[in-house]
Amino acid sequence: MKAEIITIGDEILIGQIVDTNSVFISKALNKIGIEVYQITSVQDDHEHILQAFEDAEKRVDVVLITGGLGPTKDDITKHTIASYFNDTLVQNDQVLAHIEHLFKKYIKTPISDINRQQALVPSKADALMNRFGTAPGMWLENKGTVFVSMPGVPYEMKALMANEVLPRLQEKFERPYILHKTVLTYGLGESAIAAIIEEWQDNLPSFIKLAYLPNLGRVRLRLSAKGKDKLAIEKEVDRQIQMLYPLIGDLIYGMENDDPIEAILGQQLKKKKQTLAVAESCTGGKIAEMITSIPGASAYFKGGVVTYATESKEQVLDVPSETIAKHSVVSAEVAISMAVNAQQLFKTDYAIATTGNAGPTKGDADAEVGTVFIGVATPTKVFAEEFKFGNHREKVVNKAANKAFELLQKEILKN
Repeated sequence: MKAEIITIGDEILIGQIVDTNSVFISKALNKIGIEVYQITSVQDDHEHILQAFEDAEKRVDVVLITGGLGPTKDDITKHTIASYFNDTLVQNDQVLAHIEHLFKKYIKTPISDINRQQALVPSKADALMNRFGTAPGMWLENKGTVFVSMPGVPYEMKALMANEVLPRLQEKFERPYILHKTVLTYGLGESAIAAIIEEWQDNLPSFIKLAYLPNLGRVRLRLSAKGKDKLAIEKEVDRQIQMLYPLIGDLIYGMENDDPIEAILGQQLKKKKQTLAVAESCTGGKIAEMITSIPGASAYFKGGVVTYATESKEQVLDVPSETIAKHSVVSAEVAISMAVNAQQLFKTDYAIATTGNAGPTKGDADAEVGTVFIGVATPTKVFAEEFKFGNHREKVVNKAANKAFELLQKEILKN
């Protein structure tokens, strides 16, 4: 069973916003056994949208549409859907009552005719109630293909998917069981790992596929399986993963269950009732940003400092000036001092620190562009390691953040 996602809006195509809706919808569909065949983004243009609908209907069983359902004239999705289904718009009294309720309780401004027009839906559509907004979702069917239109506002779309769309899809369609499990590795590149596990990969059952997902210092190995027997699939995928450990067990730091490494680290710290602080220079707050993007991070993350300039390392983190003078600001000794002092400042079990030269110029140090020292302070020791991450600034920063998490992960698992 296949689905296509169509996102509508010029703002996506000109790069004004990032399409996060498709990511969420794809994951949600895969969890219920629906494979996403294609993702399409189109302009706010009547003919373009009609062509996208026509093409999608030939390819898939379900078409999920987001965007273009607002009250203004540039939002044309609803009118285009009515045109595609040779339908007319009619007022849905339940939707109108909901809109009036929202205006009365939350918006506190008089409701206009433009807002009331959002209660107009194609007569052939089932209106899907949008708890968090005025634009309803719409469910229509044509020659066996389901079309679902949802607002482009992410939190409105997510609620509609959870409360309305996914339950209906599960009830309507018989679906295979789809399982994705991802092994997280650090320390070797994609081609090196592929050479080690080549024989294992060649002997995978036909219903299991392997994908390599490299990303700046880490490689994710995703096993995907599809079939009718849920228990048999889960058992075989787990068996294959266990067969990886004798081959690359020293590279594996965990499994990904829709969680990035920063979330996995947080779970481990919470379980052990331990805490973390960061001291960043060349990463400029990237590590702290990644940590605090995880809900509940305050349970284990106590804080951090971005000591970007040399004097801030001395004044804020008390890195001795003689250490900097003797070893350079980009050095193992400075990374160690930053980590230890952050650990003491925030009174945490762990601290990680970065100091380096992300480029494009050398800054306060003579270190080669791409040189980064990462310091890690644990309850029992402190150390720093040197890395060469190339000459692309963004790549250096992201690689440094990923490597810092890798080093921290190894220490947490030891203690």
